[in-house]
Amino acid sequence: QVQLVESGGGLVQAGGSLRLSCAASGRTFSSYPMAWFRQAPGKEREFVAVISWSGDNTYYADSMKGRFTISRDNAKNTVYLQMNSLKPEDTAVYYCAADGTGWVGIRSSLEAYSYWGQGTQVTVSS
Repeated sequence: QVQLVESGGGLVQAGGSLRLSCAASGRTFSSYPMAWFRQAPGKEREFVAVISWSGDNTYYADSMKGRFTISRDNAKNTVYLQMNSLKPEDTAVYYCAADGTGWVGIRSSLEAYSYWGQGTQVTVSS
């Protein structure tokens, strides 16, 4: 079992930055690919970024490339999402997720992730 707790959300002006953190419990954290998803009001949850268990491989949704950076510190059982050049359309609840299925690669589909945090709100004002 893995429990995930996100933090770092808040209100920021367009063009600003935020760094989200996701703290995980459980000794197997370092073996899981980790991802960030987000859900805006009235919209479906969408993929943001994923990082392999080692941190060597990452993958981003097209609209986040060049602005967002996912990273992890396995010694601290934490995954991060650095968000720069934020836009009002980035406003959403951001969730971290762990792929605990044992899949070797990294995946962007919602269904691949079996553990989810409660989410943290990010609001970008224009």
